[in-house]
Amino acid sequence: MASHNELGKLGEQMAIAFLRENGYDILETNWVFEKAEIDIIARRGNVLSVVEVKTRSEIGFGLPQDFVDRKKIRLLVKAVNAFVLSRDLDVDVRFDIVGIHKVDSKFRITHLPDAFFYF
Repeated sequence: MASHNELGKLGEQMAIAFLRENGYDILETNWVFEKAEIDIIARRGNVLSVVEVKTRSEIGFGLPQDFVDRKKIRLLVKAVNAFVLSRDLDVDVRFDIVGIHKVDSKFRITHLPDAFFYF
């Protein structure tokens, strides 16, 4: 596996641990619908969080969360709609980004709830 793929998987594992520590139940990981993949679908209370995880080894070109573009957002919206309908859920849906980047020998995790409002 390429090193960037390994870093991405590590980032997703860290994001799952972070979310669990903060009271989220993880419902699905790497859920695919058509051309979209949702990294993490989590729930806390009546809020379903669609979580995009971005991991970088360094931030010379920008913070990890800066790499979620409008095309990705459209795909995520379509996918989560299919997820909610397929399970007949009655929840509020929120789109989050978990950005992870390395600082010295440690990773820094930034959770941006309602992240799409930042665009």
